[in-house]
Amino acid sequence: MNETVDSSQALDKIKDFILIFTSIFYEALPFIVIGSLLAGLLEELLPQKLIAKLLPRNRFFAILIGALLGLIFPMCECGIIPVMRRLLRKGLPLSCCVAYLLAGPIINPLVLLSTYVAFDGMENATENGTLAFQMGGLAMVLTRTGMAYLVAVGTSLIVDRLYQKHGDDLLLPLAKPPAKSKLSLDVVEDDEIAGNLNMNWFARASRISETALHDFIDITVFLTIGALLAAFTRIWLTHEAISELSRSHIILAVILMMVLAVILCLCSEADAFVAASFVTLRPAAKAGFLVLGPMLDLKLYMMYTRVFKPRLIWTIIVSVVIQVFVYTMLLHGLWENLSPKFLFPKTDPITSTSR
Repeated sequence: MNETVDSSQALDKIKDFILIFTSIFYEALPFIVIGSLLAGLLEELLPQKLIAKLLPRNRFFAILIGALLGLIFPMCECGIIPVMRRLLRKGLPLSCCVAYLLAGPIINPLVLLSTYVAFDGMENATENGTLAFQMGGLAMVLTRTGMAYLVAVGTSLIVDRLYQKHGDDLLLPLAKPPAKSKLSLDVVEDDEIAGNLNMNWFARASRISETALHDFIDITVFLTIGALLAAFTRIWLTHEAISELSRSHIILAVILMMVLAVILCLCSEADAFVAASFVTLRPAAKAGFLVLGPMLDLKLYMMYTRVFKPRLIWTIIVSVVIQVFVYTMLLHGLWENLSPKFLFPKTDPITSTSR
């Protein structure tokens, strides 16, 4: 009898594992396809001089603009990796690419819209009969966008200082710009552009598809590994367990949600609905989940290893984690003290133990 029950439970876990793995994989797959195709187009059609002209010469202002590129090239965190690698090869500064890499999956129209929809009406949520002082759609969109922008810019400034010391040694060979002398760069690019113009469309399409296929296979391998690890972890965690543990202390809640963001490997277009399902969590913990996940999770770490060397990867990880935690705690202090007075002035202070 017990053996039958154990076999049934094991079978259920295997089914859950397969379901979680396939959901993560197929959720990310379309964006990898789009990103790989865009990467092929960039490699074939986009000259270095054009990218350079789009950004200010001042590196600080270039980083500020780089963190907003997601508004022009809206990609999720999976599809953005091959695009960023091609931009690096086209000569875009590493710090600007990192700013786009970190902020792009969050600061883009589709993700902002999904965040608004997921949290719309949340400001009216109650707990134990009293208003829970949760963030609604607009408040969470502004919070997520602001935190993501600060983290991306701060990390990119650190990466820029690191690049000044180590240069292209921070990148793997596939991501390094081709070695061209500065004196002959314009001539080479002019010849390359002229060659592209004279090339027939079939040949150009062939080169684009070849580049896209190469990037697709390369990135998909590591997406698969990351999805397997995430599925293995998720079968041992439930919403109820996380919510129960997080009720005791805000620091614990923030840490748990940050860890959950790393191991779940959710796509940035869908993670807002998962965060919104934790109704009892304080808004700051949800914001930490929504900012960290698209910047750093298991599958992204696997993908980073195809572009960056370990020194750069760990610089990004440490910088992002510390900033997200600090900004989340600051947000908690501001929201819990100011929202009852200014946003909900006619309500009584929150009495829930989940705070």
